[in-house]
Amino acid sequence: MMESWIFFALAATVFQTARFMLQKVLATTGLSAGGATFSRFVYAAPIVWGGVLIFLPDLPEMGSDFWPFAISGGISQILATVCVVLLFQTRNFAVGITLKKTEVLLTVLVGIIILGEGVSWAGFGAMVIGVFGVLLLSDPPQVGQGGLRGLIKNRAVVLGLTSGIFFGISAVTYRGATLEIAADPAIRALVTLACVLAVQVLTLGLWLLIREPGEIGRVGRAWTRAGWIGLTSLGGSFCWFMAFTLENAGIVFALGQVEVILSLFASVLIFHEKVTPREMIGIALITLSVVVLIAVT
Repeated sequence: MMESWIFFALAATVFQTARFMLQKVLATTGLSAGGATFSRFVYAAPIVWGGVLIFLPDLPEMGSDFWPFAISGGISQILATVCVVLLFQTRNFAVGITLKKTEVLLTVLVGIIILGEGVSWAGFGAMVIGVFGVLLLSDPPQVGQGGLRGLIKNRAVVLGLTSGIFFGISAVTYRGATLEIAADPAIRALVTLACVLAVQVLTLGLWLLIREPGEIGRVGRAWTRAGWIGLTSLGGSFCWFMAFTLENAGIVFALGQVEVILSLFASVLIFHEKVTPREMIGIALITLSVVVLIAVT
């Protein structure tokens, strides 16, 4: 029988793939990076808050570290999402997205530092195999000459690595926040998500009011598309939070690498593109990584 964390991690990748596709479209239709990011939170928040009011008349007991974890995770996710949206506007998008996928290994490092949670050598080996598979599938274009200095100066490279770092921080701190709540996993995930969304809506909303006047109004007028981003974000976030309550964040993110395979399949089915031998090897490596991870956890 499939462990529940595996089901939630796989469901989260499906929602996330759909959300990134929608955000790419929205980012090219007049909204700023901040506005496209805000749409993710503001359209999901009312549904989550309504669920808390309906199903939880009394909030469960929270540990003293809950809010530090929730606030740092919420702000880190804002910064990570802004970096990804900015990536959609760069010529070297594939390079940045490839480097974003280092979030798997970065999450393990952050988990050790913040929560003291490591992974087995077998699990870490499976993650490395998966990262190699992602690199093969991504096949990023050349970013130019200049060696290490050239890479550091490349905007897509910086955005990709930065987003990976912030996504890693948010995943680990979200897990830390859920572990501070005395309740069953579903309640822990719902309460953490509601509190994090409150932080994100207030923080990013205030930023937009001060730095980008009128952007919140544009987000509102784009509700026909932005609303779908909110719904897919809601489904993905709840599933990620459920998985984080049940398993190490690094392992959850590693399983989430199947998102790359889903994106490839979508391009084949929708755009009728052919799969190259290199891509088949990448799919095989990611599949092997997932099988090993499931076997050793």
